[in-house]
This record gives sequence, C-alpha cells and structure tokens, in this order.
Amino acid sequence: MVNPVDILPGGTLDTALLNSTVNGLGEAITTNAKSLDVFFILASGYLVFLMQTGFAMLTAGSVRTKNTKNVLLKNVLDACVGLVAYYLFGYAFAYGPKSNKFLGHSNWALSDDSQEFHFFFFQWTFAATAATIVSGSVAERTSFYAYLGYAFFLSGFVYPVVSHWVWGGGWLADLFTVGAKDFAGDAVVHMVGGFAGLAGAVIVGPRIGRFDADGRVVPLPGHSATLCTLGTFILWFGWYGFNPGSTLGISNLSPNNNFTATASRAAVTTTIAAASAGVTTLIVIKLRDHIFDLITVLNGILAGLVAITGSCPWVEPYAALVIGIIGAFVYIGAAAALLKLKIDDPLEAFPIHGASGLWGAIAVGFFARESLLFQSGYGNDNGWQGVFYGGGGRLLAANVVMVLAVAAWTLVLIAPLFLILNLVGQLRISREMEIEGNDISKHGGEAYPPDAIVTEQMLAQKTIDNLGMDESVRRDMAEKAGEAAGETV
Repeated sequence: MVNPVDILPGGTLDTALLNSTVNGLGEAITTNAKSLDVFFILASGYLVFLMQTGFAMLTAGSVRTKNTKNVLLKNVLDACVGLVAYYLFGYAFAYGPKSNKFLGHSNWALSDDSQEFHFFFFQWTFAATAATIVSGSVAERTSFYAYLGYAFFLSGFVYPVVSHWVWGGGWLADLFTVGAKDFAGDAVVHMVGGFAGLAGAVIVGPRIGRFDADGRVVPLPGHSATLCTLGTFILWFGWYGFNPGSTLGISNLSPNNNFTATASRAAVTTTIAAASAGVTTLIVIKLRDHIFDLITVLNGILAGLVAITGSCPWVEPYAALVIGIIGAFVYIGAAAALLKLKIDDPLEAFPIHGASGLWGAIAVGFFARESLLFQSGYGNDNGWQGVFYGGGGRLLAANVVMVLAVAAWTLVLIAPLFLILNLVGQLRISREMEIEGNDISKHGGEAYPPDAIVTEQMLAQKTIDNLGMDESVRRDMAEKAGEAAGETV
C-alpha cells in the first residue's frame, strides 16, 4: 500500500510513483475481475453437472422398477465415458487453437502448454448433457455395450464438431455475415441429443407391449412420479448454470458489454419460459384428456426450459412467455406425432429436446434484440436482429441453416452407427432379458430388493404391521365371511 505522503514528498507531486500506483491498481482490478469470471464459470459448470443428477432421477422414475439400476448406471457412465472421449478428442475438435471452418485439430488430451481448465470443465458438462439426453429415448431395451459405444462417439466427435461450427469459429459462426446465434445450445446441445435419441428410438424399435396388435398405444408408466418430480426440479435448478452461465463471465471488463445484465436477464427469461410452458401444458392436457397430468406437466416445463435456451439473454420477458407457450405446444404435438408413427420414446426426449430445441433456435431469428445481442458480446453494427423488430430475415435465415445442418449432421452420423449395431445383433437385448428386466439379467439384482425379514413374514402369512389396529375385528369379519360363503354354497 502506497503512503500518500510518498506521492507528495515536500509538497511536490511524484508523477512517476503516481503512475506506477495507478497502473498497479489497474492490474489488480483486472486480475481480480478475471478471477471472478473464472469462479463464475466454474460455479455455473457445477450447476450444469448437477443436472446429471436430475437426468438420473427423471430417467429412473420414468422406467419400470425392473430397469432402474440399468438406466442409473447409464447416466453415471455418460459422465465417465463422456469425459474420457471429450478429454482425448472432443475438446480438440471443438476448440483446438489450430482449426478450420469445419473442426479444430490441436490440443489433443489437453496437451498444449497453455490451458483454460475452467473453460474445458464448463464445456465438458455441456457435452455430458447432450449424451445423457439420448439415454431416455432408448431406455429399457438397448444393449449396454451399444450404449457405451454411442455415448463415446457422441461426446468425442458428433457434438464437438457442431459446437465448433457455432461456438468455436466454424462456418456457422459468420454465416450470412451475421452468423447463426445459439446462446446456450438449443441446436448445439439439445438438438444433437434429441435427434440422436430419435434415430436410436426408431432403429431399436418400441419396447415389448408398447403397442398392441392393432397398433394402439399401451401405457407403460414409470414407477415413481416422486423421482420424476425431483429430477425435474433439479434440472430446472441446474438450468441456472446452463443458461446464465453461458455468459462466460460476470465482471464487465469491456465497456461495450454488460455481462451482469446478460446473466440476470437469462435467469429471468429462463424462469418465465419454464413456468409458462408448464401452465400451458397443464391446460392443454386437461382440455384434451380431462385430467391434470403431473408427468406431462413436468415434461412441459422441461420443454419450456429447452425452448428459451438459445435466446435467453437476447429477448424481452414477454417474448420469453411466448417462446415458452409455443414450446409447450411443440412438445405436445411432437409427442403425439411419435405415438402416431409408433415410435417409442419412454422419456419423450425427442419432443422435449429435439423438437423444442429446434423451435428455440428458430425463435432467436424472430425475437432477438440488437441492443441485447451487443450487450452480451454478440452484437454487430449492421442492425441484424429478430424479424419482429425490423431486423430483416438474415439472422432467421442463418439459424434455419443451423438447425438443418445440425439435424442432418447428427442423423447422418448416429443413424449408421445404430444400424450397424443392429445388424450385428448388438443394439437390442433379447426378448427374455427385456421381459425379465435389465437389473436382474445384467446388474446383479433388483434396484429395490425385498427385505429378508419382510419376505419371510409374508411367506409365513404373518402380519407385518397392523398400525396399532385390533386384528381380532379383522379375523372375526373374515370368519363370518367364510361362514356366509359356505352357507351360500
């Protein structure tokens, strides 16, 4: 700390010492600001990784008890296998310093001398999210080995190349001079996972008993609405790392950007879209099916969260409301279309992530504001903004090309992989295993094994717990019922 007396020795200003002090303070402020940005990115990454817990709970609750351990292990391995693939190859394909418009090709396995580890960690959590989405579409009937294979391929190549196109300086980043805009990954993350899941669901085929001989839908409900609800709330919470965290900073070092306002707006619009989609789904399903359906409302909330992901810091609050409402209709329509086509998607991953992600990416071209794009660091001086604000159709056209390219890329790579696995008999488990359940056939037993003492008492036809009730009344009633039956005979 400089003593003020030293700056004015004998009443004379020491300009050299003053300049040195000011420069030192500036460097300290810059260093602290960068440290704050790193912390913000790491904390956001922690929240995004927590979403894996949400996916695990939602998936477990949406399947039958006989497959609980199987889907939970697959969710765990999404993180593990995905990390290995992204570390070895994926990060280099996405953000390698040496690159072209198609992909990066350096920094394999984080081998460069200079690294931004916080950025790697944050980007890996996004790759893990894309891979996890697929598990819901092919749950309960897919081979464990096939799952490991496509999780590695998706995390190590399919997703990273798309992220390079949009976020790593690839060909979509400056398309039509304005560039395709996808703030937190409607196309990059959710469409990749959703369309990969769609390809898997089509090729692996529906679960046994999902459709009857006449093609009618047979409900196969999951075993725990509680886990589904818990998983949805965890995902919603994690989305506050996913969307606001994609600001990739909070310190406002640049005079042209306001990352604090950007992250704050993203949090608010994310909340509005989720809530509006949930309410919309509740009303539509009540009118259509005459019930208040919890599971569908939960999925509607997720569809709203997905729909706002691509545009969250660039739209007004009222636009977030509209985007969420339309996202709910897109989800409901896509879910109905899959059933009409006899495509079995147990978690409705494609309607939620693929279809709603496509809508969200397109919505950028309608609702994005130029001032908000500029504030977040994505601005330009050409006036390119959403169609509804007089920006012309250039941004919309760029995003249409983006969604078409992402869908085509994902399907062209993932569908052949699933077809090859199916051809060699490694995609789907046997009929016997599917009927018995993955947990017993492959994972050493049920996820909810019966208590040994309870089982023994049940087999001995003993009362386990009468909850303080007088059992003599129940026995007298049973004896009288037996006597009455005997008299009738």
